[in-house]
Amino acid sequence: MHLKSFSLLKHNLLLLIVFFTLNACANKKPILTVKSPEGKLSVVINNDQNKVSYTLLKEGKALINTSEISILSSEASAIIKSSKLSSENNTWQPVWGQFSEIKNEYNELVLDVEIEKTKAKLYVRVYNEGIGLRYQLEGYSEGAEANFYCEYNLSNTDVLYCPAGENVPLGPIVVQELASAEKQPKLVMPIVVDKSENTFLSLLESDLFVAPEFGVIKFNFNKAKNTVASSNKKKLTGKSSLTPWRVILVNSRVGDLVTNTVPLNLATPNQLEDASWVTPGKTLWDWRVHDYKTKDGFTYGINTESYKRFIDFAEEKEIEYFLIDANWFSKVTKGHFEVPEELDLEAVSEYAASNGVKLILYYDRHKGDFGDEALFPYFQSLGMSGIKYGFMGHNVSFTLDAIQKSAENYLLVDFHDSPVPFTGIERTLPNAITKEYCHAQQDSRRAFTPETFIKMALINAIQGPLDMNNGNFDLTGINNGSRLKGPKKQDSYFSTVASEAARTLIIYSGLVCIPDAPEAYQEKADLFEFIQKMPVGKWDESKVLHAKMGDYISTARRHGEAWFIGSVYNQKGGTLTINLDFLKEGKNYEVTFYEDTAETHCKTNPEAYQVRTAVVKKGDLIKAQMAPGGGHCMWIRPE
Repeated sequence: MHLKSFSLLKHNLLLLIVFFTLNACANKKPILTVKSPEGKLSVVINNDQNKVSYTLLKEGKALINTSEISILSSEASAIIKSSKLSSENNTWQPVWGQFSEIKNEYNELVLDVEIEKTKAKLYVRVYNEGIGLRYQLEGYSEGAEANFYCEYNLSNTDVLYCPAGENVPLGPIVVQELASAEKQPKLVMPIVVDKSENTFLSLLESDLFVAPEFGVIKFNFNKAKNTVASSNKKKLTGKSSLTPWRVILVNSRVGDLVTNTVPLNLATPNQLEDASWVTPGKTLWDWRVHDYKTKDGFTYGINTESYKRFIDFAEEKEIEYFLIDANWFSKVTKGHFEVPEELDLEAVSEYAASNGVKLILYYDRHKGDFGDEALFPYFQSLGMSGIKYGFMGHNVSFTLDAIQKSAENYLLVDFHDSPVPFTGIERTLPNAITKEYCHAQQDSRRAFTPETFIKMALINAIQGPLDMNNGNFDLTGINNGSRLKGPKKQDSYFSTVASEAARTLIIYSGLVCIPDAPEAYQEKADLFEFIQKMPVGKWDESKVLHAKMGDYISTARRHGEAWFIGSVYNQKGGTLTINLDFLKEGKNYEVTFYEDTAETHCKTNPEAYQVRTAVVKKGDLIKAQMAPGGGHCMWIRPE
């Protein structure tokens, strides 16, 4: 429910915050300033030399120096004709996510801009933890080309990080190094900017839903102007054209960028009339279990009996989903899948339904085109609750169409293999439950180290939920090459089982995919309890307690009065002090610790762990000790 509070008194106060200074000299252009509700962030808009530019400041100090922002050719003359101020202060409830309620409070300046013969509006929205910039064009010539261009004039000493697909994220890159670099690194969203002095930025976009034709934001370094810049081009059609939001997040701690709600607030609200069927949760997954041999002599494969074993374990541990991945079909043609004789998919679907487990089924276009118009209704007819969509490419409109068609057929959708970073789409179409915008495979050890996990948790995760497939417990078996779909290089998976459990909490997702065999989890049932009790996607509150790029991260999430805390460290190992000051005063809480032992090591002894219990209260300090590449988990609930 939106609770708008915008009185005449508040309007008058905002007029003091947002001012329009007309200089006496005729050759000077207006300067406009809009501040955040708390007054610490401010955006200054300048219209000098018939160009529109912005400057972002925090408590009067420039975070981004004067930077051009345009929608048509940068050579076109742009003149601000008028401005209008508004504010908003309400709350809304997401279908699922890191918070059960999100505050939407901002001040906004809307500028009427005349760009030669075309009318445009520039929206400047300022929150306490970031800003959004967007254009709307009206009255343009059909077929004309728009180019949403935005500069980010950073300081030469600023340090950049960004994703690199399934490779180690880029960074640290000092801005001044880009000016002299012979080959420019490929900068992609979200870019993290470390400005030191306890200030971090993230550069990204939101609400691509309203303008898929623009494509995903493209970054480059403009050597001529010595600045990072972004752009998107599209042919103009219709009578009006709205761009996505250019988003700049501002936080004093790098971990807070991951829980920053500005991108969600800027996204189009929920478009599903009834989203009650959209249920986040955990899922078992068969892909990495092929050829796993159990102690009772059973070998997992792509067959009915293997899948029933997964379903039995899911029912026992109250895991909501079971994900059937590639190779459940050998070939696909229009309207037809060829399924192996060993797999009775109809029987598996009926068995899952009778045991209260929902199924998600993979689809790979590389093996043939079933036809998207028929695909989603067909998956629904099989009794599926979701589709894992692989190899669909970077086409934004195609991806959006797949999300909408999935929703029409009551299917969750999990995008894999270099998906579109559709930031905010989980608010707009909440059946877009997760995506593999990270490295999530055991095949590539060059990327998936303890250090790289921490980087991806602090970089890739800013754009939204990730499907990273953490939670392996049979680390020894995986490392010795006994898995058909295990690492290509033996003894290359560096982690500990306590770290694996912690990672399932740290990485935010609407679908937490755990990749190991049921028997591997059953053998460590006391450790698996942490994952089992974790209420995925139904969090009331989330916060990053500690974070340092490539070194460590500690995340706490609350559901009701229970807290789940997961921490991991790099290959040096170390200790983090967890202050339980967020607990309620005067209450005792029972805590279960799931942690490394003194003998645990990510390379030599990865499966050593211990589980213990204690009683804690508000203000207690917990020393979370972690082995090299290790982790630490806590489940805290009222005694």
